[in-house]
Amino acid sequence: MRQFVKEKHLKEGQLLIFINGSTAAISTVEYEPGLLQDIPEMMEKIAPMNRRYHHDDTWHDGNGYAHLRSTLTGTSFTVPVIDGQLVLGTWQQIILLDFDNTSRQRRVALQFVGEME
Repeated sequence: MRQFVKEKHLKEGQLLIFINGSTAAISTVEYEPGLLQDIPEMMEKIAPMNRRYHHDDTWHDGNGYAHLRSTLTGTSFTVPVIDGQLVLGTWQQIILLDFDNTSRQRRVALQFVGEME
């Protein structure tokens, strides 16, 4: 994202990051090994993979849990851009969470609203 801001000469505004799928999410986190374990463990408690979901009855694809996880986390994140810099905390990083049980082609869309240099 920082490279995008720099290459596009973005100055002041908001950058929207969006994932095109209902079984993935965009979020922000302090990217460190403990949280890389904690996040999947938390999601498994909230929306476990090994239970029956009504979505699975409809589509028989076994990924009802992935849709619920995406709904909880969200498919987009907006971050301010001030003076040509993303406004993020010291350790804060934007992450893509892919919850699905099959490989899918994902496209992250970036949209900026604001002033450019």
